Amino acid sequence: MNVEQARFNMIEQQIRPWNVLDPAVLELLALVRREDFVPPAYRALAFVDTEVPLPEGQCMLAPKVEARMLQELNLQRHERVLEVGAGSGFMAALLAHRARSVISLEIQPSLAAMASRNLQRAGIGNAKVREADGARGLPDEAPFDAIVLSGSTHAVPQALLQQLAPGGRMLAIVGDEPVMRAVRVQRLADSRFETQDLFDTVAPRLRGFDEPSRFHF
Repeated sequence: MNVEQARFNMIEQQIRPWNVLDPAVLELLALVRREDFVPPAYRALAFVDTEVPLPEGQCMLAPKVEARMLQELNLQRHERVLEVGAGSGFMAALLAHRARSVISLEIQPSLAAMASRNLQRAGIGNAKVREADGARGLPDEAPFDAIVLSGSTHAVPQALLQQLAPGGRMLAIVGDEPVMRAVRVQRLADSRFETQDLFDTVAPRLRGFDEPSRFHF
C-alpha cells in the first residue's frame, strides 16, 4: 500500500466532502500518522471510511467523524481539553496539536495503556491518558475550555457540562441507534448553555454512562 497516497485519498475523498474545510485541520490530518494508532491486525483499515476495531469491543471512529469533530471544536492554542474515551489515542493526538494540554480518560485498562504507548511513540508530550471513569470527568481539575466525547451517550452528560469554563464547549454524539446526532454545547454563563445540532452520525456507546430505563409503566 502506498501510505501517503492512501492518506491523501482519505483527506480528499472522505474528509473534505464531509464539510471539513478548515486548512489547519486538513494539514494536521496529513501530518499525524493515523496508521501508527491502528492495531497491527487492522493496519489495512487505517485510511478506510469505517470504524476500526480496538480491544475490549471498542473502536476508532471513522476518519471523517474525527475530523469533523476536531473542526467543530475550533480549539485555540491556549486551551485545556478533556477527552472522554481515549481509544487508541489518535483523537488525543489531534487535539494535542491544536491545544495547550489534553487529558484523556479511558475506563478500559488495556486501552489506556495502548493510547499512552501510541502517544509516547508519536512524541506527543502535552496529552496524557488516565485510567478513569470518564462519566465523572475531572471535577477537581475543572474547568476545561473544551470537552470531547469520543463515542456516544444517550443524552448530553450534565455532570460534564458543569466542568466547562465560561465560553467553553462540549462536543458529543447523543441519541440511540439508528438516530444519533453530534451536538456542540457552549457554556454562556454559570447556568446558561447553548446547544447546536451539527451533523447526523452513529457511534459506539461510551462505557460508564447511565442508560435510560427500558421499562415503561
